[in-house]
Amino acid sequence: MIDLSILIVSWNVADLLVTCIETILAGQGDLTFEIIVVDSASRDNTVAVLRERFPQVTVLAQSENVGYTRGNNIALAAAGGRYHFLLNPDTEIMGDALPVLVRYLDAHPEVGIVGPHTYNSDRVTTQSTRRRFPTPLIGFVESTWLQPHAPKHLLDYYYVVDGTPETATREVDWVQGSALLARREVYAQIGGLDEGYVMYSEELDWCKRAKDAGWKVVYLGDAHIVHHGGKSTEQMVARSHIYFQQSKIRYFRKYHGALLAHLLRLFLLFNYAIQLIEESGKFLIGHKRELRRGRMQAYAQVLRSGLKVT
Repeated sequence: MIDLSILIVSWNVADLLVTCIETILAGQGDLTFEIIVVDSASRDNTVAVLRERFPQVTVLAQSENVGYTRGNNIALAAAGGRYHFLLNPDTEIMGDALPVLVRYLDAHPEVGIVGPHTYNSDRVTTQSTRRRFPTPLIGFVESTWLQPHAPKHLLDYYYVVDGTPETATREVDWVQGSALLARREVYAQIGGLDEGYVMYSEELDWCKRAKDAGWKVVYLGDAHIVHHGGKSTEQMVARSHIYFQQSKIRYFRKYHGALLAHLLRLFLLFNYAIQLIEESGKFLIGHKRELRRGRMQAYAQVLRSGLKVT
């Protein structure tokens, strides 16, 4: 069995995907691995470029946009490695990150999922990717107008800001799905990602299920990647807002009950109504009108959706 299955879901980011694959190949070391790309009906030339430049890559071209979560499940079902590495197409592998990640799991059989130290595009500043499970209060403040006013200790708890350096290795509750390495046994035991999350929170849910099944989740500070971030979601701003908030509501309904989820949905809709009013006011006085128009359209679309969760 090969060491590693690298699983990438791509949508209209051909140039970034090419760079990602080039860094994977450069950082292979002595690992045996396969690369599986699920292309979600990209309108650019992703599939043709992959087949021409990287014939060793398995390309699973879809006839429609299947979404991030379902795309990963398609890749997971096809994976043959001892370890499954969910990797965003807007990432770059730095140095020997792949062998470091694999060696860590080889040496720690109790660990089911591990995530690397992630840098922003400047390759200097760290992107926060280690988390504790969100409390209900976190659900009401994260990514809302309340977040800047939330108690520091609350956010520090969630984002694991406790003095431990980003270069350290430590157990956490969950790691960001932009680069997440899981044992094949974890997938066999708990199944794939919950497709009720189109995108966002799917890795939170997967790590929650893994920990509930007895596996540890670890942030590995000496394995490094770059994550440029948001390059696919930039193409669908309103839908990105909707998916993010629907996923948050789904998570809290699943693990904290229907009443809390209902109250959270109403609060989030109120949050977007306030933002829409604020942006409309700025538009009327002529402040950055194109920016305000785009935000108004996005927030109005969120409100029309009702943030309903199936």
